Amino acid sequence: MPAAPPGAWQPGAPPFTGGPAYPGASGPPSGPPSGAVPLAGMDLRRGVRVSLTALLTLSLLAVLLLAAARFQQRGVLGDVLDEGAADLSDATADRANDADTFYASVSLVAAVLGLGTLVLWAVWFRRARLNAEVLAPGTHRFGSGWAAGAWFTPVANLWFPKQIANDIYRASAPAGPQGVRKGLLNAWWVCGLVAGALSAMGAFGYATAEAMMRRHLRQGRFGDWEDDVRQLKLFAGMSAFGYLMCAAAGALALLVVRQLTRMQEERALDGLVYDAPPAPGPYAAPYPGPYAAPGPYAAPGPFAAPGGYQAPGPYAPYPPSGQGPLPVPPAGPYGPSYGAPYGPQHGAGGPAPNPYNGGPASY
Repeated sequence: MPAAPPGAWQPGAPPFTGGPAYPGASGPPSGPPSGAVPLAGMDLRRGVRVSLTALLTLSLLAVLLLAAARFQQRGVLGDVLDEGAADLSDATADRANDADTFYASVSLVAAVLGLGTLVLWAVWFRRARLNAEVLAPGTHRFGSGWAAGAWFTPVANLWFPKQIANDIYRASAPAGPQGVRKGLLNAWWVCGLVAGALSAMGAFGYATAEAMMRRHLRQGRFGDWEDDVRQLKLFAGMSAFGYLMCAAAGALALLVVRQLTRMQEERALDGLVYDAPPAPGPYAAPYPGPYAAPGPYAAPGPFAAPGGYQAPGPYAPYPPSGQGPLPVPPAGPYGPSYGAPYGPQHGAGGPAPNPYNGGPASY
């Protein structure tokens, strides 16, 4: 009989109930096996996500600078109202001009970063939509083209992207569509709508008040300048608050990207496809189950013969190799199991045994 490998079950040892199912394994794998590949059609490359995260962070910083520039303008406008038109100092006028120049410069940088972020966001969002189609085909209300185009479509961009995001979340949830948690997604969307409305109204109101003030000055209507400055101060504050809300929406967008990416990666790991099944080991079946045929060193199943040895098959040697001689059974009521089945053994008295009916020893 060949020697058992190290760690294999030995005759006489307790039944093998745990540990790896094949030799050389040290326990359950801690990550995807080397022979596993993601689900067909899943795109889990991280280049777009990393670039989007970097651009979102830069855009968030630019929006915070925009808010600071608006607050600076609002403060200077308050000083102009305090001094009055007749007593306005040159220093205050210079500060007002510097505040306008700083806001214009930051606006240009923020516009470039925002446009790049929007394009990259559409690319990433469409990729997430395609991955969701692999995870749950036929459950989406919009095609993959809308995942990118809805962001650039007027009016439709107020609710189409949110519906697409809802479908992506339901398809990507590891716990199933009924267990999806969309609290972060809803908070991001509501915050984005409020931020867009406030910043748009603030920017439009400020531009309108500034144009009205210039027209009044050209017409010589100097009595209206105080009302015009108050309007500028009001819309500057509204615009600054809108930019702060935009920064909050940007921070939530970073969390949404992270959460959705993690969800899809977990779903992809749950559906790993293996290149080939592992080769069976010499001492165990490749996929042992409770009803698998036991090998010479395998763990006995629930229906195996009791004891340290398995029940022999119809063509196995009897007794099994290594088991030793069978124990002598006690004599039954009709005589011993070996020898003459219907009479006493030879030498115990009575007639001599029949040579053709003497049990196994007579053949």
